[in-house]
Amino acid sequence: MRRAFGSSRIILSTHPAGALYQAFPPAEARRILRRLEFHYTPKHASWLNMVEIEIGVLRGQCLDRRIDDPKRLRREKRRWERKRNAARSRIRWMFTTDNAPRQRGRAYPATSKES
Repeated sequence: MRRAFGSSRIILSTHPAGALYQAFPPAEARRILRRLEFHYTPKHASWLNMVEIEIGVLRGQCLDRRIDDPKRLRREKRRWERKRNAARSRIRWMFTTDNAPRQRGRAYPATSKES
């Protein structure tokens, strides 16, 4: 469980509601569940690659130096995010089902039978 950045709402990521009942007494689990909003996302999909790309851009354009003050870090991140959104920056996702065999071949090269 973690707090959403800049929000008082708690987000439970990949755990089912029943996990709260395993970790807390029933009354506490119900109290927490009332404050949660579940967002179910696949654990393995190309959208994760896009997230990793975006984090890499953030790291390269905004977090490329030491920022030792948490408040300044949040300000810098917000400033970067506003500029990126204003520029309507996008990730150009080029993977298609047509190029899947070629991509798979690079990830899983064929091995010779002699080895």
